[in-house]
Amino acid sequence: MTGDEKTALPAPYRPGYELVAEQILQLIAELGLRPGDRMPTEVELAARMGTSRTVVREAVKILSAIGRVRAHKGRGLYVSDDEGMLGASRWGGFFLPTDLDHVYMLFEFRRVQETAAARLAAVNATPAELRAIETAAETCRQGHLTGRSALFDRGDDDFHLGIATASHNQFLVASVREARRLQRQSNAIGMSGTVGGHAAGAIDEHAAIHRAIRDGDPDAAAAAVAVHLDNTLEDYRREIQRRVFGR
Repeated sequence: MTGDEKTALPAPYRPGYELVAEQILQLIAELGLRPGDRMPTEVELAARMGTSRTVVREAVKILSAIGRVRAHKGRGLYVSDDEGMLGASRWGGFFLPTDLDHVYMLFEFRRVQETAAARLAAVNATPAELRAIETAAETCRQGHLTGRSALFDRGDDDFHLGIATASHNQFLVASVREARRLQRQSNAIGMSGTVGGHAAGAIDEHAAIHRAIRDGDPDAAAAAVAVHLDNTLEDYRREIQRRVFGR
């Protein structure tokens, strides 16, 4: 066995619907479709790509989650005009859940953004913005206590975007929104409903972040956000390891 054979790692598993989602993006480009243009139907896409309509439907869910496709009931599929701050066309083939390197990079990106946002929020947050952050944290808590993952996710989105808003820096608001959209992409591909071991800890971490911002302590706010994101990344890492390596 050669040195290369010893060190070579198997390619990470990628679900069929993830691959089909990338093929749909390529087809959109090949056909020269623009935002607002109607796309082939699910049946037509399945025939073109030699797969089932079920797989195409799951792929469309992914593309809808990242803002590339709009599905109108009874009217068909359309190319979306939601490009996002960073340009979805640059990120369209960027799928996260089975690629640990991409997950790490995303959380590094979020760590830079959100620690900076928390520092600024601790200085700039208005009473109304503090209430919005607190309300979002409570929504998360209620979602966890009642087992309603959609409520938890909505509160989590509102919490992190609320901190970005309280930073009073619109570039941070836009970049935090874009990073969270990429994270939702990983949920759409198959992590949804499985990453939750950290939910109880996240509730306490949200409270610590809110407390530091409310107290006007930039260093404590940044440190609390860093702890929260590091713990969330560890939750993702464990789930991906379980799915890819069976442990």
